Amino acid sequence: MPLDPVLDVAKRLSGRALDPGAIAVDATVGNGHDTLFLARAVGPSGRVYGFDVQEAAIDRTRQRLTTAGVASRVTLIRDGHETMDQHMPPEARGRVATVMFNLGYLPGGDKARITRPATTVAALDQACRYLQPGGVITVVQYVGHEGGAAEAQAVDEWSKALDQTAYQALMYRFINQRNAPPRLLAIGRR
Repeated sequence: MPLDPVLDVAKRLSGRALDPGAIAVDATVGNGHDTLFLARAVGPSGRVYGFDVQEAAIDRTRQRLTTAGVASRVTLIRDGHETMDQHMPPEARGRVATVMFNLGYLPGGDKARITRPATTVAALDQACRYLQPGGVITVVQYVGHEGGAAEAQAVDEWSKALDQTAYQALMYRFINQRNAPPRLLAIGRR
């Protein structure tokens, strides 16, 4: 079994939606691992938009992208993912192949600064407006920290209310682990 199967599946699902030249969004750049994955997948003619409220996350991500030689493919935005509508170009609506979320806190950062249910649900609503047919949103939910279970519940309720004629929502998680491992919500646009 992979070292981190939930993250592996999120990348596989997102990667299947991506072609060279695609548009992608990393809604929570964190340390830049997903941003780098997306930048490589969209290729030199593609574009990635990355959001994070923490300057440390933006700086770490920029360094990771620069080291990999793909920084020119990425626009980093130091703002919350709920501000997607304010920062995304209008021509991206309905043309984004994938949006990746990793909820919780910045690994190696301040564990008190976490994603919140209200802003995450607002960001998910906006992500749906940008998603192209056949596109996918992946949401890795970390439920073991304070506030994580409440956010996961809000995201689950949001996803259950999605119009099933327009979207499919799938939950991937361990059911026999007691240490609150992450779980994955995947949303595909029909």
